[in-house]
Order: sequence, then C-alpha cells, then structure tokens
Amino acid sequence: MAQAANGTLYRGREGMWSWVAHRISGVLLFLFLFAHVLDTALVRVSPDAYNEVMEAYKNPIVGLGEAGLVAAVIFHALNGLRIIAVDFWAKGPKYQRQLFWAVVIGFVVLFAPFAIRHLTIVFTR
Repeated sequence: MAQAANGTLYRGREGMWSWVAHRISGVLLFLFLFAHVLDTALVRVSPDAYNEVMEAYKNPIVGLGEAGLVAAVIFHALNGLRIIAVDFWAKGPKYQRQLFWAVVIGFVVLFAPFAIRHLTIVFTR
C-alpha cells in the first residue's frame, strides 16, 4: 500500500474509525468493570459505606454515564461481530464497509429505545 500524499496511510475511512472506536469502547468497558468490582467489593467491607456509594450514584451525571456504558457495550459487541465476519468470512474484507454501516444501524436501533427510556427515568427522578 502506498503512502498517501499527506504522509500517512490512514484516510479516516470506516475501517479506521471502527478500529479506533472499538479500542476506546474496550478501554472504557475495562475501566467500568474495574470500578464496578471495587464498589461491589465495598459491601463486604462496610455495608453502610456501600449503601452511601449506591445512593451517591443516583444523580443525572451517573445516569448519563450509564447510558454511555450501554452505548459502549452495544457498539463493542456489534463491532466485534463485524471483526469476526471480516476475519473469518472469505468475503468479509470485500464487504467490510457495508458491515460497518450495518453496525451503525444496529447500534441506533438497539440504543435509541434504551436511551429514550433510561434518560426519561434519570431526569424525572
């Protein structure tokens, strides 16, 4: 593959952006799981402290974070399936762009109803 005129191989196409988003969503999920294990383990140390932390989570900022978490899970899962198709299906590389757009459509179809319901609850508490 020849280098682009601007000195880089990347041109910002679907494959590159899905690669970047997959890595970012994976890191965010890892960080969430790490924090989740820590706050859940708090129940064994001090149930009262655990209850205080859970109460502190009941605010709109955390509600938006929860929506972001669900968005990361949905995107990461669907894009993971796209990666499997590209890697293991003989025609996968040929259709990687169409598969990317299928991920985007699937993401919107799955996330939009959740976001509407969840954010309605979060902002009407």
